Amino acid sequence: MLIQFAKWHGTGNDFILVDDRRSEFPAEDLTVVQRLCDRHFGIGSDGLILIQSPEQAGTAFHMEFFNPDGSKSFCGNGSRCAYAFWCSITSDRSRTRFSAIDGMHEGAWESDLVSVSLNDVHSVEQDDPSTDFIHTGSPHELVWVDDPQKVDLMAEGRKRRYDPKRGAGGTNVNFIQSDGTTVRMRTYERGVEAETLSCGTGVVAAALSALSRDRAKAPVKVITPGGELNVQADPNGNGWKNIRLIGPAMEVFKGSIEI
Repeated sequence: MLIQFAKWHGTGNDFILVDDRRSEFPAEDLTVVQRLCDRHFGIGSDGLILIQSPEQAGTAFHMEFFNPDGSKSFCGNGSRCAYAFWCSITSDRSRTRFSAIDGMHEGAWESDLVSVSLNDVHSVEQDDPSTDFIHTGSPHELVWVDDPQKVDLMAEGRKRRYDPKRGAGGTNVNFIQSDGTTVRMRTYERGVEAETLSCGTGVVAAALSALSRDRAKAPVKVITPGGELNVQADPNGNGWKNIRLIGPAMEVFKGSIEI
């Protein structure tokens, strides 16, 4: 079977995009997903995204996201790339609603940047003076440190990712710092089991943690190793609403691969 694909990235967070509106991709065969995401024996990516026919009324498409290990989750940068890819295959850059594993989202162009809406966050769980836990479609532990660059990310991230208190699925782990105007972060991403250059849901979680601790003001600029993203959010009781993740999304190349 020959698969046509496009490779996209959002601030270095890279994805394989497949137009699967005819439901031809063998999505139930996770070994195919794992092989395609492998950087040595496949195309290589931080995840694989299928653009499928809409599952809900009022949406243009459904985004099915797979981590490199075959597990599913919501992906912030992936959803931005999915929307941009949808625009490229339909030649339609209008504001568009779509569904994902965690519900409804909306994609839009803001000049040359791509924004996507996230679901409301009802609370920020503060574990201790230096650690928050926030679910932004994917679970995130936020660890406040003096300098994310000095963290032994693989060792510390892996230890925290599998902490029993986060449940069987574990968590993503983000090490963050703020100077009052800009948040800087590094992420150990579950499913990838390594550092990624950027993590959209992690960026949103970092921004909300900073806002909740009064260490930033909206819109929050977040710097990852892969580049800059911005997060808009409005307070809503103990949580946040009208959340949008904004940043670049770029096509790298198109290709085909036989599976």
